[in-house]
Amino acid sequence: MMNIKKAFYFVLLIQIIVSGACNTTKESDVSWENLFDGKTLEGWHGYNKGNTPVDNWIVEDGALVCLGSAPGQPNGSLVTDREYENFILEWEWKIDKGSNSGVFYHVVEDAIQYERGPQQTGPEYQIIDDENFPTELEDWQKTGADYAMYIPNKEKKMNPQGEWNTSKIVYDNGKVEHYLNGEKIVEFVAGSEDWITKRESGKWKDFPGYAKVKKGAIALQDHNSKAYFKNIKIKTLK
Repeated sequence: MMNIKKAFYFVLLIQIIVSGACNTTKESDVSWENLFDGKTLEGWHGYNKGNTPVDNWIVEDGALVCLGSAPGQPNGSLVTDREYENFILEWEWKIDKGSNSGVFYHVVEDAIQYERGPQQTGPEYQIIDDENFPTELEDWQKTGADYAMYIPNKEKKMNPQGEWNTSKIVYDNGKVEHYLNGEKIVEFVAGSEDWITKRESGKWKDFPGYAKVKKGAIALQDHNSKAYFKNIKIKTLK
């Protein structure tokens, strides 16, 4: 009888160990990929511009800096050479007074269909000077929002303008999370009934390409103002 009991507990122990291993975070065996080397624009190119040299982004003191294209100029956003599907994306950023920027994912390039910029296809983690922007902002336009879709919660704490902030996007098979300075501020499921309602009734109802693909480039927005990015890294999820 004791041998049977021992065998039972041994099997139970093995099941617990195996179960724990299976529940280990899916990205645990995948290394972080640095998207910015702190020195060059290697791995990036201008949106819809292929190999055309970029003159509105520079590297300064280890940061990737958007100088801000003049209003009316062709879109000056910067996109990764590679595409990503499920991922954890982390970066640090700061902006000048009154500036506006953002980080997009699942971005598609097409100079004919999407000439206006990555916002026509990719969801955006909004970055903007909430306090000093020259016009009044709606909550869906403020930093950390899934732009024009989901607004940040009360956990949002942004550092004063001109100081560095840390941000993170998690996209895991439609489950999306936004973080700002260590706090989760947005959470939603892309493709859910609520998400579809927001997409079809709000700003994006007239943008048929918005959030239609599940794999695409990462983009940093040039919104005609100065923004700074550093320590940009990504970890792919299965």
